[in-house]
Order: sequence, then C-alpha cells, then structure tokens
Amino acid sequence: MSKLLRRCCEYDPGVRKRLLALLAGSAALAAACSTAAAPAGPRAARLAHVRVPGCSAATAPGRALTAVRTSMISVSGPPFGVVTTAGGRWDFVSLVTGIGVFRNSTAGQPELVRKLPVPGVTLGLAVSPDGRYLLAADGDGAVVISVSRAEAGQPHAVLGTLAAGPAHQGGAIEVAVTPDGRYAFVSLEYSHPPEIAVFNLQRALTSGFRRSLLVGEIPVDPGPVGLAVSPGGRLLYATSEADGQGFCRAPQVIGEPGALAVISIRTAETDPAGSVLATVQAGANPVRVITSASGSVVWVTARQSNALLAFSARRLLTAPAGALLAKVTVGPDPVGLALVNGGRTIVVADSDRFARPGTTSTLAVVGVADALAGRPAVLGYIKAGSFPRQLALEPDGRTLLVTNYFSNQLETVELARLP
Repeated sequence: MSKLLRRCCEYDPGVRKRLLALLAGSAALAAACSTAAAPAGPRAARLAHVRVPGCSAATAPGRALTAVRTSMISVSGPPFGVVTTAGGRWDFVSLVTGIGVFRNSTAGQPELVRKLPVPGVTLGLAVSPDGRYLLAADGDGAVVISVSRAEAGQPHAVLGTLAAGPAHQGGAIEVAVTPDGRYAFVSLEYSHPPEIAVFNLQRALTSGFRRSLLVGEIPVDPGPVGLAVSPGGRLLYATSEADGQGFCRAPQVIGEPGALAVISIRTAETDPAGSVLATVQAGANPVRVITSASGSVVWVTARQSNALLAFSARRLLTAPAGALLAKVTVGPDPVGLALVNGGRTIVVADSDRFARPGTTSTLAVVGVADALAGRPAVLGYIKAGSFPRQLALEPDGRTLLVTNYFSNQLETVELARLP
C-alpha cells in the first residue's frame, strides 16, 4: 500500500494517511485493471470508436527534436505551477515555499526579480481574467495576490486567503477562476469525501477577506486535481485520479481508473452539490485537462496510461459513452500539457516521476490533426529536466515555459523550430 501511495499522489509529503482514509471506502479496492470499456448500449455502440485506456507502461517511439532550442534556469526550490501575464512581461512560478516573480528580458529569457514569501505550500497557479490577481492553491484553499504589487515589489502583495477549513483535509493543488472573475474553484486532492471547493472571490476582495467566502463543495471522484474552464465560461472540467472502481495493476505500473467531470459553472456558483452534469472514465490517473481554443475538444493526460486523451465537449454532455475521440500513447507518466502553434500542436510533459528502468523525462510533441484522425501523432521529443510538471505558453506564442520539479529548473522552449 505504501508503494501505491507514493505512486498515486500528485503532491504527497505528509498526507498519504489521508489518501488511505479516502480509499478505504472503495469496495473494489483490490480489483484488477483491464482496459476500461465505455458503457454498453445501442447509442454507445454507434459512437464509441475509441476505448478508454487502462494502465500501461508502453511509450511511443519518436525522434529527438534536437533543433528545438531550450534553456534551463535554476530556481531556489522545486517549481510546481507557472503562469504568464497577458502582456507577456512577467511570469509567476510557485516554488512550494513562495512565489518566484520573473521579468521577461528582451531576449525572451525570464529573469528572477524576487521571491514573494507566501504562507503554507503553494502549488497550482491561476491569474484572474482581468490580470489583477494571482491565485495560488495553498492548504485547503488559495492565497490571493495583487499582481501589480508583486511585480513592483510593493508591500502587502498577499491580499488574503480563501480557506475551506480544516474539515476539508487540505490538499489544495489546482485553482481556476471564472471569466468574470467573481468565483474561484480549488481542487482538494486529499479531501474526504472528494470535492472541489467553490469560493466567492469577488466578495472576498470587497470585504477584505473578512466575510464568509466558501460557497460550498462540488462532489467529484477521489483525488481531484486538474481544472479547466471552457472558453465560453459555461463549464468547468475536472480530473480525478481515481474513480472508486478499484485499483488496476500491470507490470511496473500501479494506478487506478480515473474520471473526467463536467460541471455547470452557473449552478456551482449557487448550488455546488448539484452542479455535476456528467462524469466519464478518463484512463488511469488523469491529472491535467485543457480545452481547444474553440472549446470543442477537451484534452486530458492519463498519467498511468502514458496517454493523451481527446474528448468531444458536445458528446460529454449528450452521449458520454462515445465522447472519447482519440488516445495517443506518449512518454512516461504524462502530467502537464499545452496547446501551441495556433492550436495545431500539443506539448505534453512526460514527467517520468516514477523513474522506471529505461525511461526518462521528455516533452512529447503531438500533432492535433493526426491525433484526431487516429494516425500516429507523436512528432518527436524535446529534452527536459527531471520531472517536468506544468507548462505555460507566453502570450506571443513563441516560448513555452516548463517547471522541472525534481531538478529545480524553469525551462524555456523556443517553438519556432517545432515540426
């Protein structure tokens, strides 16, 4: 069991006992994993052309993209989240014990200007749509930071904290903000029962964080991690590492079938408990989710399937059994992902966090059109540091930022020479 906990948790120091409690209610705890098929039925039979993957240690072959230029910037702690500001002049990196504030030079290289002390352990980051506030997942909620004060090095940059309370068991890992900036969502990876906290961000800011801020909790499957708001702001997508169906085991791999939930944001703002519209299986340990620019395709990394999955946003609501459009085998233990090259390419962080024999950390480059057409889609691999975790695209589209968690590096990738 201790081996499983080391492998399953997204951020695990000191909290494995909480996951033990979370998993204790699963009646099928020791069930063997096989490839998870979509639910049966006439409509599912017509639509489900792609099967949801189970556990797999297989990786996709691909050439080394040595022409793609990268550089490594050493940082003072293990970097987790990374975001950029709309103007492209500033980047923020969560360094677990604080926030690194980076200024982009004319050469396109981020330069660390200061480290902003933040209470607790900061992980996933999000910038409010108006660019005024930085939110960092922390404890059982999120710390809210003034972007302008952080950039200028002014005092009191940390404005306050959104806190769900100790009863929620902490484990805040990712954060998302509604397009109008009024509400914030925080995934609580170790909460039991599993949930996503909903906060009234607008009320927090106007009240000086003195009033009640927690709206409620969205019930999801165990191990909630990844969050993504649809381009229109109507839906929230959330990944859960385990769906409660039981553990799956394969040679050199321990994981669990996970889930992708579709949530109504409007309902979540007033009735979080009734806001989940649909839930589908999403491979073994799905950990990150993004959408295409149009919102028509939802992309998920299934870490213990070594796979990138593409779901139809429309079918997730109308025909969930046939929502999976494509699966692409990538490198070992994929986590972060980003659309680049005008949405024609996806870069996936193959974390290799479990360091199995013969594997290594890389950045997989995947062609979107090939993936959706069911053709071989891995265009090659870019070198990375140890445990690449999160990715952020600079606004000009020319540079990708990568946090290399184990090697304490912020990596820059110049995208001009992608295939």
